[in-house]
Amino acid sequence: MARADETPVDLPAPAPRALEVEQNGLNSIHVSEHRGRPRELFWPWFAANISVLGISYGAFLLGFGISFPQAVVVGVVGIVISFLLCGLVSLSGKRGHAPTMTLSRAAFGVNGNRVPSGISWLLLVGWETVLASLAVLATATVFTRLGWHGGFLTKLAALVLVAALIMIGGVLGFEFIMKLQMSITVITAVLTAVYMVLVASDVNFATLAELPAGPIPQLIGAFVFMLTGFGLGWVNAAGDYSRYLPRHASNAGVVGWTTFGASLGPVVLLIFGLMLAGSSQELSAAVATDPIGALTTLLPTWFLVPFALVAVLGLVGGAVLDIYSSGLALLSAGLPVPRFVAAAIDGVLMIAGSIYLVFVADTFIGPFQGFLITLGVLIAAWCGIFLGDFALRRRPYASSELLDARGRYGSIRPVSVVLMLVGAVVGWGLVTNSFAGWLAWQGYLLGPLGLGGREGSWAYANLGVLAALLLGFVGTLVLGRRTVRAQEDQPLSNADQEAATAE
Repeated sequence: MARADETPVDLPAPAPRALEVEQNGLNSIHVSEHRGRPRELFWPWFAANISVLGISYGAFLLGFGISFPQAVVVGVVGIVISFLLCGLVSLSGKRGHAPTMTLSRAAFGVNGNRVPSGISWLLLVGWETVLASLAVLATATVFTRLGWHGGFLTKLAALVLVAALIMIGGVLGFEFIMKLQMSITVITAVLTAVYMVLVASDVNFATLAELPAGPIPQLIGAFVFMLTGFGLGWVNAAGDYSRYLPRHASNAGVVGWTTFGASLGPVVLLIFGLMLAGSSQELSAAVATDPIGALTTLLPTWFLVPFALVAVLGLVGGAVLDIYSSGLALLSAGLPVPRFVAAAIDGVLMIAGSIYLVFVADTFIGPFQGFLITLGVLIAAWCGIFLGDFALRRRPYASSELLDARGRYGSIRPVSVVLMLVGAVVGWGLVTNSFAGWLAWQGYLLGPLGLGGREGSWAYANLGVLAALLLGFVGTLVLGRRTVRAQEDQPLSNADQEAATAE
């Protein structure tokens, strides 16, 4: 019997029910299972990004030493552009009907893609861990505010509950997640709106107006932080949720609904968070230690339990998408297990990482920024290469050959692998992170390139993320055209041809 990641494209399979374990893995989704409309992408993307963590990003952003108007502009632009990248990657899912990291094999080769798949897996598991940890910390803070015991046992119980919710979604798969996200969207949107009304009186516009403007390097650094904190954390999974759509679904609709659904919540929450954090230095400092729990200090006691609910649900909504896609990335990296087993493995690692962040780490923002920027460089390089390769393609993917290193996509595409390596070397040389001592080696190009070294004004602009993205994209457009044309000149198999023309 074929495993889930080896299901032939010409064998129809029934559409799964919400409480059934999804069997599709790395395979291309059969035409009989194609369903849905682009507007349905709004629900998973909105639910995954409506977390009140978006409010805390206001404090993170002002930490770059910029004014309120500057923070609004770079924050909104950074969020929208980052999720526009997700929208563009989502198009590949609709065209290829396979997970993002399976389609990435066309750009890197079947075996060459193991490296970006491993990096993608690490990033997604990292995000699962961050979101689960924040849900636990928020629960403990609410318990403490209510006068209940918010110590070790409360955190442990919260971790067990949060991890169980996330792992159930990851194991059951796509159909369950799509329905879950719709429910999360409604509940969190309503309760978040109530939270904003309750704490609106804490906004001090006079204090906001006094925040001094920052120079260009700080603006760029803040912009890059928004890219890595939002859309660049999702690009490697964006096609996973559009792969069930029929081939005739609107391209503009796929890009538009993905970008709109993912951006709407963070934009509103960020602006409100900037108003709160800019009005109180005390709140900004508290957010660095407990990004969600710090927000409870502004609330009346009667709303603490609803706030805990909205915080946990919002964070779980994002983590569920992460664990689902991390399981697919682990399969693409080469682990020979069914998709639901891979998701369960990721859940165990998420629990281990959460134990560290909740019970061991002294602060949240240090490990978080180090994680975002370091892996952000690698994912930016991959994103540039993937989008450059996708832009060169004019014909459908040969889906069956994405699983076979002997096919047209080959074992390794050296140009893509080298471009990613160059992007990493250049990117890490142009970023710094003073919050994590183990990353002190980064920034080695800032001095030689005349940017003031690791202590200069450009040290925290994190230009390496942008450099890696552009190097990957432009390099692929210039160097990858001939290879893509050679791949597409080969005729499709009968099964792939039938799949491409069935709708």
